[in-house]
Amino acid sequence: MDSSSGIIESKRRAMIIFSALLALFLGAMDALIMTAAMPTIVAELGGLHLYSWVYSAYLLARAVSLPVFGKLGDLIKNKHIFLTSITIFLLSSATAGFSPNMTFLIVCRVFQGVGAGGIFAMVYIVLADISLPGQRTKTMSFASSVWGIASVLGPTLGGLIVSYVSWRWIFFINVPLGLLSLGGISFYLMETREKRSKVSLDLLGVLTLSVSIVALLSLFLVGGKDYAWDSSQVMILLLLSILAGIGFIYCEKRAEDPIISLEFFKIRGFAVGNASVFMSSFAIFAFFAFAPIFIQGAQGKSPMQVGVSLLSLSLGWSIGSIIFGQISNWLGARTAAIMGAIFLTAGCGLSLTFHAGTSMIFSFFVFQLVGIGMGFVALATLVIVQNSVDPSDLGVATASHQFMRTFGGTVGIGICGGLLMSRLTLTIDSLVDKGIGGGLPETVFNQSQRSIENLLRPEFQALLPEAESVLLQSSIASSVQFVFWIALFVSLLCLAICFLLPESKGE
Repeated sequence: MDSSSGIIESKRRAMIIFSALLALFLGAMDALIMTAAMPTIVAELGGLHLYSWVYSAYLLARAVSLPVFGKLGDLIKNKHIFLTSITIFLLSSATAGFSPNMTFLIVCRVFQGVGAGGIFAMVYIVLADISLPGQRTKTMSFASSVWGIASVLGPTLGGLIVSYVSWRWIFFINVPLGLLSLGGISFYLMETREKRSKVSLDLLGVLTLSVSIVALLSLFLVGGKDYAWDSSQVMILLLLSILAGIGFIYCEKRAEDPIISLEFFKIRGFAVGNASVFMSSFAIFAFFAFAPIFIQGAQGKSPMQVGVSLLSLSLGWSIGSIIFGQISNWLGARTAAIMGAIFLTAGCGLSLTFHAGTSMIFSFFVFQLVGIGMGFVALATLVIVQNSVDPSDLGVATASHQFMRTFGGTVGIGICGGLLMSRLTLTIDSLVDKGIGGGLPETVFNQSQRSIENLLRPEFQALLPEAESVLLQSSIASSVQFVFWIALFVSLLCLAICFLLPESKGE
């Protein structure tokens, strides 16, 4: 059979796409489904102090493995890399289901993250490889719809499993679905790109890059939350990341086949495209993480209403990607990225008008606008980054884009989270000085003050006199709006960078 992707018969192509998207669905849902299950898991396994690392271990491992698998995708057959990634994910999922304690679960999550990193990299590489001429963007837009489906089903499915079966089935359920994906990839996937005859893996580059990534992401995961930004722990992580980064640059200049060639950053589409998606991810993930605090803490809405609002954000992202996938051939990637950045900026700007009486319909509209903007930017910049390099480097280009999305979101949440908690703490202390909560039993108020999250709960605010409740909500609103200002500023930077994108051909 001819190696041209256009020769793959339609049935085979459809089965490859289905199998790849099923694997992506499992990896995407795995992070979301844990939200509903974690309280039950902690209650059974203990280890509350390790709570956040169930998420962080998965995120760090996924981020580190993305560039590695992306490079391997240019050196080794896609089928081998894809099957290996799915197998790692399945084995670690099955093992996680038997976890006897929290430490064991976190180790399993590390391996799940490695498998998910390979899946995330390979899905976009494979979809790009097998696309018909002129249909690459449309084919890859299917992947974004999977994120929307996962965001809908993940938390709901997690709640159902915990309520009616056991939290362990959150992991066991990956096995039959993963085996279906594994079979489809094994039977149908074929190579469409010529791979290099000589494989030379840059091990020193992998090591130094991994250390730098882990240290830097850990810094933003714990900075301002577990440790102060000027603490010795944060400074050590920063120093380690810088030293490892310098070591990485040194290794890449001397490597026979570097994991990420520094020459790529001289290519306008590669550098500017990755910078654009970093900025957009910073803005939308900060928005995604802290808008719920405003809706629940400042507007007094229920958790169900918070979920519906955030669902509109996720669906907007999927809708934006699908729309661009359908009109990409005449709209163009650069124009789409600029349009998306405008939508993103407009949504972040409108969020500054939020107040305690803002309707859910208006919030839904703003979140849709932000999501659609991200959908356009994310997919358009991926196309530009992929088209900026030689087809033989498609894997590295794709993985770099996926990594910058992860990195931008982590940095955005880390910086905005630290600043938000600082402002909230100062605000709450100021309100305490003014006598708020004086009508409550001292033990109740002291407990809530020690855990700021409790102050955001409608049931706690309901215990306060109306005047004090309004004052508290107003203070929370002003603190969260500071995050909205940051998101607006970063989205404006994203818009400015998008104007520097080159026109992209061969979409």
